[in-house]
Amino acid sequence: MLEGDIGLEALTPKEAPAAEAAGAVDGEGAPPGGPGAQAAAMRVNEKYSTLPAEDRSVHIINICAIEDIGYLPSEGTLLNSLSVDPDAECKYGLYFRDGKRKVDYILVYHHKRASGGRTLARRAQHGDQPLPGKAGPLGAGEPEPPLDYHEDDKRFRREEYEGNLVEAGLELERDEDTKIHGVGFVKIHAPWNVLCREAEFLKLKMPTKKLYHISETRGLLKKINSVLQKITDPIQPKVAEHRPQTTKRLSYPFSREKQHLFDLSDKDSFFDSKTRSTIVYEILKRTTCTKAKYSMGQGEGRKKDSALLNKRRKCDRHGITSLLANGVYSAAYPLHDGDYEGDNVEFNDRKLLYEEWASYGVFYKYQPIDLVRKYFGEKIGLYFAWLGVYTQMLIPASVVGIIVFLYGWATVDDNIPSMEMCDQRHNITMCPLCDKTCSYWKMSSACATARASHLFDNPATVFFSVFMALWAATFMEHWKRKQMRLNYRWDLTGFEEEEDHPRAEYEARVLEKSLRKESKNKEKRRHLPEEPTNKWRQRVKTAMAGVKLTDKVKLTWRDRFPAYFTNLVSIVFMIAVTFAIVLGVIIYRISTAAALAMNSSPSVRSNIRVTVTATAVIINLVVIILLDEVYGCIARWLTKIEVPKTEKSFEERLIFKAFLLKFVNSYTPIFYVAFFKGRFVGRPGDYVYIFRSFRMEECAPGGCLMELCIQLSIIMLGKQLIQNNLFEIGIPKMKKFIRYLRLKHQSPADHDEHAKKKQRYEVDYTLEPFAGLTPEYMEMIIQFGFVTLFVASFPLAPLFALLNNIIEIRLDAKKFVTELRRPVAVRAKDIGIWYNILRGVGKLAVIINAFVISFTSDFIPRLVYLYMYSENGTMHGFVNHTLSSFNVSDFQNGTAPSDPLDLGYEVQICRYKDYREPPWSEHKYDISKDFWAVLAARLAFVIVFQNLVMFMSDFVDWVIPDIPKDISQQIHKEKVLMVELFMREEQGKQQLLDTWMEKDRKKAEPCNNHSPAPAAPPPPPAGPDFPGGSL
Repeated sequence: MLEGDIGLEALTPKEAPAAEAAGAVDGEGAPPGGPGAQAAAMRVNEKYSTLPAEDRSVHIINICAIEDIGYLPSEGTLLNSLSVDPDAECKYGLYFRDGKRKVDYILVYHHKRASGGRTLARRAQHGDQPLPGKAGPLGAGEPEPPLDYHEDDKRFRREEYEGNLVEAGLELERDEDTKIHGVGFVKIHAPWNVLCREAEFLKLKMPTKKLYHISETRGLLKKINSVLQKITDPIQPKVAEHRPQTTKRLSYPFSREKQHLFDLSDKDSFFDSKTRSTIVYEILKRTTCTKAKYSMGQGEGRKKDSALLNKRRKCDRHGITSLLANGVYSAAYPLHDGDYEGDNVEFNDRKLLYEEWASYGVFYKYQPIDLVRKYFGEKIGLYFAWLGVYTQMLIPASVVGIIVFLYGWATVDDNIPSMEMCDQRHNITMCPLCDKTCSYWKMSSACATARASHLFDNPATVFFSVFMALWAATFMEHWKRKQMRLNYRWDLTGFEEEEDHPRAEYEARVLEKSLRKESKNKEKRRHLPEEPTNKWRQRVKTAMAGVKLTDKVKLTWRDRFPAYFTNLVSIVFMIAVTFAIVLGVIIYRISTAAALAMNSSPSVRSNIRVTVTATAVIINLVVIILLDEVYGCIARWLTKIEVPKTEKSFEERLIFKAFLLKFVNSYTPIFYVAFFKGRFVGRPGDYVYIFRSFRMEECAPGGCLMELCIQLSIIMLGKQLIQNNLFEIGIPKMKKFIRYLRLKHQSPADHDEHAKKKQRYEVDYTLEPFAGLTPEYMEMIIQFGFVTLFVASFPLAPLFALLNNIIEIRLDAKKFVTELRRPVAVRAKDIGIWYNILRGVGKLAVIINAFVISFTSDFIPRLVYLYMYSENGTMHGFVNHTLSSFNVSDFQNGTAPSDPLDLGYEVQICRYKDYREPPWSEHKYDISKDFWAVLAARLAFVIVFQNLVMFMSDFVDWVIPDIPKDISQQIHKEKVLMVELFMREEQGKQQLLDTWMEKDRKKAEPCNNHSPAPAAPPPPPAGPDFPGGSL
């Protein structure tokens, strides 16, 4: 038996005794002390195994059981190596102590060395006595310290679980002599036979020996592709996986019966590290721990002999997810391939990823997506591929957005409405913006705002809105095609996700339900006459209790109704909180504007709008960032109480809740400015008030689009800068600094100990655990909303998103390579529910942009004026047409300006923006017919714009095929080649069979020629005619 191995692997029951004897000779298998000690060890070992002794194909020598008897002084090592230089042989933790078996997975646990040996020894000494704390002194007169039953239960579960892993074929090695105090590591290695078995179970597609040529484009397309390759060669990463390949190996689901199809010349590299860790993780999830010495949380005074508790112990099954949740293990992760920087670092995929992908110096290069997939798995590879496609598609959107912005900049001096507003000769006096404290003001004072509004409110923004809607549809189709190419390259074309294992929380709830159901059935059976007892039948029922208890029992909507109701109430409450915060910011804007209006400084009064808008947006930004974190935690809690069955269902429900809450949180202030501000103000003399004290705020004379642009830009840029970048950079740096300070304040001996080179699994343990891709996708989806939903008000949004994503890709890459533990590779053929969310946001963007152009901007009122009311076919007089008149004598008591002569003259008539009848009209201050004409034009534009753009988007979706033609041809070619391969194999088998049968027939023919003749009648008596006879 190799050093570091936990037990004898792949031994039949007949071979096990001989191997144990051999191990005893070597000092590895049998404990000292003779047959009695061995028998005690085997008795203790019976508690660790889950199968009867006669049914086991692997016989475990439990070293921990030997320690229980008290022969080994140290606690809990499965097998420790005695090699002279173990760090050099095991390559600092990447291999077992023998330097040959690679570490595929790591389990981490916390242990207490002080009382562990005594606990183990006493348990073996007293057997299955009640709680060990009741036992007397061990010997030598030493009093026994009080036991931590919780820790003892965890250790017992670990022992049983690790024994079950060995029975599943894995090889384990424990290491508690680490540089991290109180932390132990279990190294797991999957041997070749286990890898083959699990690869067949998981239907992993592996490359065969068969090579075929990938069909290349011809003619003009080939020349174009060659030119593009030469142009883009400097921005291609220098990795082998990224080079264009002309040949590809035919892939086929691995089968042990067809191993001759695969290239097994190098078995060590046939299954790469990503595949090996995936296989081990599947075994860890499937392997269960069904026993516990004490139930979690049980004390000494609790009764543990009730029937309900006993059945709970028998039926409660703990896989690795449940063991991690209960704290039996503190972490479980695969190892990184090695260090990524240093002078003497061996070359590995992690180092290559760091140099060609996770460095800011290569920001201009393409991502090595195939290498990312090889190292992290398909799910993470698809995320970075999607992020790369999204970033590439932002380039044309940014270019068009810059052109639209420059068009507005070039035509601002030719814009007649803004020129009229800036012309002081018009001398238009506007009504006060607030009651009493605000005075009358000149329209020309809003000249800068009007000119700035034209940068974003011009005819080109309508074109840009249509363009971005088509851009979103093209982006989705482009991604689907890219996804199919990746599926072909990564051998995922026939992959179908199977139903995942039930989550530990779901199984626990099902168990509780089944126990309640069984207790009710027992109550019913008490009233029925008892049947004669049959011991054998009773024993079978007891053995099958764990199977039948949860059979055909599942959680229904009735079981989940309290959780669903809690979800509904909580989500409605959180949305109401968001609305309340927005209302609070509105009140702040109104009160601040009134306070600044009383300032004696003319410069302060002239910049009231800018000051109020900027400060209010900053408040909104801070609240959005804080609530995002709160809503993320609430969404996770709401999903947990629903108890979804599988991890996939859990993830989808969590994503939906988190997206809904964060969507409302991020966009509610923007929706207010776009569609509600200035819509329900009332008119002078009859304003609308909040809480009868705060008058609703109005839009500027140039409209609310400029304010919407300010709101959108600050929130978008602030979230990207603070939440997406500073948090992702600053928090990891802060955690590293805190670890450095802790190390610095340790004792010199500890500092020297930590200064030594750590094992690979120790270094990875100090890294941050992988928390999933949901936060990464979420921030990009919210950004996608900023780019598409209100792009009519901020054409530069795609440009800022592009600049952010260039940094985001390298930031995420560096985080995955250097700061996170290596995640378990997960197979996936698409990005899941995120694609549906993207499509939903794209459809919603068409509707929102239609309303922004129609109701928020002045595009429709200008068209109506130009074609219905203009006398000379120009925009002259448009500003005067949009303003209504008000007689200042009609102010309500207490609302008129306190200083009516602030402008230097007495004001009789002031103007306000609305379509109402003048005070000299018969129906003064009523809504005029111009209002209804503009409203009808606005609604007509929304209908036409929405249907036209939707039709064009669907047309793009229909025209562009989801699967590229060359990929569909290659997939068909693979199927044909696979059929030919198997046909040739069957023909070869038939020819071989015919050859053997022919040989057997030829061998049979000589035998038939020399076979004895049939028995002849006895010869007649000898006579003249029969010579040789005798008379």
